[in-house]
Amino acid sequence: MKYWLALLCLFFLGCDFLSKEWAVNHLPLIHWSEGYPFHGIGMFQLGPFTFSLNFVTNTGAAWGLFAGKAGLLFGIRIAIICALVSFLALFNKGKNPLFPMGLILTGAIGNALDYWRYGYVIDFLHFTFWGSSFPVFNLADSYITVGAILLFFFSTSKKSRLFGVNRP
Repeated sequence: MKYWLALLCLFFLGCDFLSKEWAVNHLPLIHWSEGYPFHGIGMFQLGPFTFSLNFVTNTGAAWGLFAGKAGLLFGIRIAIICALVSFLALFNKGKNPLFPMGLILTGAIGNALDYWRYGYVIDFLHFTFWGSSFPVFNLADSYITVGAILLFFFSTSKKSRLFGVNRP
């Protein structure tokens, strides 16, 4: 089971890496004052919802929090990666959901690799809802978010069919 999870996470990490490489090589760096789709690639508009591909750099965390503190955030990401790897390798006795933790680990590694390579994180997926812009994000951010949501659902259910683990 752990090998299957490792292969799946490596696949997801590869998708994150390749999508960011594509964004760097095919999307112009945007400036927010330029209007939709911010000189990116408009993918669709469905009523009040829009989706576009827009290359932006982020030296902060989610929603640009802690912008300019990239070194501190890199250290935090490395600490989270080390903690998750240690937990999964040494302390997990099969009672905890491996898939959500693997997703979070994969996302953290993807964003840490960006900072290590570029000094910032590459974001390029952009949604707007009723004219309000949702923060631009990437696949690694999605992995972290989905993993956290799955962990929440796992922690609130007595039996989790999704993970095949029975909780007391």
